[in-house]
Amino acid sequence: MITLAWSLVILLFVVGMVGAVYPVLPGVLAIYAAFFLYGWLVSFEPFGWVFWTTQTLIVIIIMVADYAVSAMGVKKFGGSKAAVIGSTIGLIIGPFVIPAFGLIIGPFLGAVIGEIIIGTKWQKAISAGIGSVIGFFASSAVKIVLQLAMIALFFIWVF
Repeated sequence: MITLAWSLVILLFVVGMVGAVYPVLPGVLAIYAAFFLYGWLVSFEPFGWVFWTTQTLIVIIIMVADYAVSAMGVKKFGGSKAAVIGSTIGLIIGPFVIPAFGLIIGPFLGAVIGEIIIGTKWQKAISAGIGSVIGFFASSAVKIVLQLAMIALFFIWVF
């Protein structure tokens, strides 16, 4: 049972880390679920209120930062709310339409199209698209660091 538990926990950690850059995977929630899975299959004993409070705060920070950092990238490059919405839609749809490069092209095109729809000039729309890509990479970096911290804290508490 221990081997199965650890295999599933590690699988959820991998899904979580891949989800840090691939938005259709649950990301941080997979990592959070791994903690519960470990508790149910092995033991909740190592985890106290400090562990759960810390991990829950990190989950909330990641969820808020994911949107906020991406939006800041778009806005920093002159994008409007339409570009933020467009880049978010592009980020979700892009990987399905263009599997290899959809994570980059999707948000870029989404932001550009969002700006064009509201009548923005091409130069500013392209700038917003570039901001969306930079925001995506910055958001992914933040998620990766914080999710690795969650996993590290798990191992510290367990061992």
